[in-house]
Order: sequence, then structure tokens, then C-alpha cells
Amino acid sequence: MGDVRGNPSHLALLDSWMHSYRPEELFDERGAVVAEISSLAPKGARRMSANPSANGGELLHDLRLPDFRDYAVNVPSPGTTFGEATTVFGGFLRDVIKLNPRTFRLFGPDETASNRLSAVFEATDRTWDAETIAGDDHLAPDGRVMEVLSEHLCQGWLEGYLLTGRHGLFNCYEAFIHIVDSMFNQHAKWLKQAADVSWRRPIASLNYLLSSHVWRQDHNGATHQDPGFIDLVMNKKAAIVRVYLPPDANTLLSVGDHCLRSRNYVNVVVAGKQPALNWLSMDEAIRHCTRGIGIWDWASNDNDGEPDVVLGCAGDVPTLETLAATDLLRQLFPELKVRVINVVDLMRLQDETEHPHGLSDREFDALFTTDKPVVFAYHGYPWLIHRLTYRRTNHDNIHVRGYKEEGTTTTPFDMVMLNDLDRFHLVIDVIDRVPGLAQRAGHIRQQMQDRRLEARAWTREHGEDAPEISGWTWPATPGRA
Repeated sequence: MGDVRGNPSHLALLDSWMHSYRPEELFDERGAVVAEISSLAPKGARRMSANPSANGGELLHDLRLPDFRDYAVNVPSPGTTFGEATTVFGGFLRDVIKLNPRTFRLFGPDETASNRLSAVFEATDRTWDAETIAGDDHLAPDGRVMEVLSEHLCQGWLEGYLLTGRHGLFNCYEAFIHIVDSMFNQHAKWLKQAADVSWRRPIASLNYLLSSHVWRQDHNGATHQDPGFIDLVMNKKAAIVRVYLPPDANTLLSVGDHCLRSRNYVNVVVAGKQPALNWLSMDEAIRHCTRGIGIWDWASNDNDGEPDVVLGCAGDVPTLETLAATDLLRQLFPELKVRVINVVDLMRLQDETEHPHGLSDREFDALFTTDKPVVFAYHGYPWLIHRLTYRRTNHDNIHVRGYKEEGTTTTPFDMVMLNDLDRFHLVIDVIDRVPGLAQRAGHIRQQMQDRRLEARAWTREHGEDAPEISGWTWPATPGRA
């Protein structure tokens, strides 16, 4: 029946087919549906569009959240103590589950324990409705942890849970969250369209916690090294997506609390699970996360004037390498004015006209200057930072280091060296970009290259990073060896 307009036999087939539905029994002489059929339509809340179970915001209640400040890691001074960010956050999630036994679930593949969230099993079990045997680990029919090795299934469960008026969080290895790329896309598009429908009530945000990330895959290797989910998320409408890169445990607590309170977003939080330096006290973390971006005065020495160079960082491992590079620069070039800027909320780098969290040009220029070199260490693929800042006054002076598809099963420091994100290479970047520094720092530049070679040789001989690398902490008096 491909040519009903020009082929009479095709038209006859169509006419016969349509009459097979006996339209005279379905419609009256005016073409309206007969009352016998129209009366079958559901009424009130039984209509699909008006059913609260299909408009979850009608049923949504705020989570009862413990005070995240009660889980704070003590930080007597920046960069001198170690903690596991997701382990600390796991304690917070445990008590979220206790306080919300019917409206909050934790979703994820077989990684709850691996991602250091085991504290939740002090409050609940994994959902399990099959036979159990002695030795099974936290399995029960009423468990609040939905754990199965299918990212698709976890995503679908969580979406359904949110759409029917509840709350949840999806934890996953960073590299494997890509498995649900298309499902994320559809949920983000649904949120955008639903925001334009007046009777749609806001639902709880879809929260991702990505750990076991690209920079710490000491035993898994290249297959587990891919930070590109952030790039995918950044393609969606600014009103829908948020990306957070908390550098330590206290900032993760602050960000996590904020995300669980939010509505109608997709929140992506990337945080490491390995022991890492604690940078900020809880009060400092709250202020920093509220700003989303800021100068770390305690690490900078440009308070009495303009900086000679700006060191930016986003992500826990890039923050570590940036601070270690700052320490080296303060030792090697005590006269050099260094400003350190940390980014928690990645959207702050965008222009205010492009994202609700974006900085105005005036704010951005006040942080990054209009003409000084900027060396930026970033958690993911470096071109994203250029994409976010290409309109800025000083963009031509922004040089970004990040992941460039170099990785293997190796030590943490060898991993950053493979991608030129290590502290020694960041010092070299500063030498190459600060006007007049390269001409008088040739010996130091070579020394930094030698330090890289020595560090790599140590890993090959000992199978681990050198103690001065793995045990580095922020000095009490920066600039003194």
C-alpha cells in the first residue's frame, strides 16, 4: 500500500483494511467516540498522567539526613594527614539508610565493598530473594543495597526508583559507568522535557558516585582507566547536569549532602577510595564547596600582588600533584609568586551565560588573571577544560595537563608520569611558560627530568613508588626543603 494516492488497487486495500476495524461501532455520526467506549477511560488519579506513581514528585518527601559535619575528618593542618574519602562517606550513607529505611537505596555493580562503602552493611544487607547458604555476605530479602553485576540493571532500577518518588545513589567504577551512557542520555533528556510540563513535580536527582578512578588502578590497568563519562555528561543541558571533583574526605561529605538534597539534576561526583592527603577542615570544606572554586591561600604566596603563575587543579590526584609541584617551586624559586586554585564544581569554569553555576568574566579574571600563565592539572581528558574556558580573556595562556590515554598496571606516581601530570612535569611547565624563567633555569629543568627518570627507575626496581613520593606531605613551612 505504498502508493494509495496514485494506485487504485492500493487504495482499495487500505479501504478494506480500515473498514475491518468496524468504525461504525466505534464512532457516532459526528465522528466522536461512542459513550460505551469513552466511559472505559480511567478517571482522576487512575489516569496515567495523573497517577502519582507515574509522577513521582507528587509522592516525594525530603530525605532525613544526618549532619554530615558529624563525620568530619580532623585536619590539624593542610596536607599532613591521610584518609580514605569514600570510606568516610560510607559512614554517612550508612546513617542515611538508617534514617530512611523505605525511601533510600544504594545501587551499583559488585563494587560496594571495593569502593570502600562497606559501612552501609552495618545498617542493611544486599537485596536477595534466592536461597542463602552459610558464608553468604550480607544477603537478605529486605536489603537496601541493590548490587548486581549489570550496570544497565542498576541504572534502570535507580531511574524507576526516582520516578516513583524515592531517593538513591549509584556507585560504580569510573571506567565502567560508560556502559549506561545511552540510559543516562535518555534520563537527562526526560528531565529536560519534564521541566517544561507544568504538572510534572520535581523528582530526586540521579546521583552517581564514581570511584576506583583512572589515576588509581594499581592492579587493574588500562581497561579500568577512562574518565570520559564527564565529557558525555557535559553535553547535556546546563539546567540538568552537575559535575563535582572533591579533593578530599571533607569536601566529599559536603558535596554528597548537597547532591542528596537536590532535585531534577544528574549529579556526577568523582572521588578516590585510596588513602590520600586531607586538605581542608570541615568549615573550610563547606566554604570551598559553596564557592565551587577558590584560591587556596595557605598554598599560595602572591598575597602582596599579582602572581607570576597560576596553578589550577580539579580532582584528588591532580590536586596532590599540583600541591607537590607548588612545594618544589617554592623551594627552587622562592621569589616566584604562585597562586593555587582548586576547582570542586567543574561548571564554575563556564561562562555565567552558559551555566547557572558559571563565573562572570570579571570573577574568572580575578582568579586566573588576564595575562599570566596558567598550568591546570585536571582529572580527565584535558581538552574539556579548554572547551569550558575558550571564551575567557586569558585562554591562550591556559595549559592543561590530564589523562591522554596512557596507562597500564603500574604504581600511582608512574601513572601520572605516563600522562605528564606529575609534579616534576608541572614544574617544567612553569619553567617553560613564565617569561624569563626558562633562560635562567636550564639546570633546574634538567634536574626535574632526571627526577622523573629516577622515580620511574625506582618503581621498576621496587614495584612501588619511592618513599619521598608516596609519603610526601605539605610542609609546615612551604619553600624549605
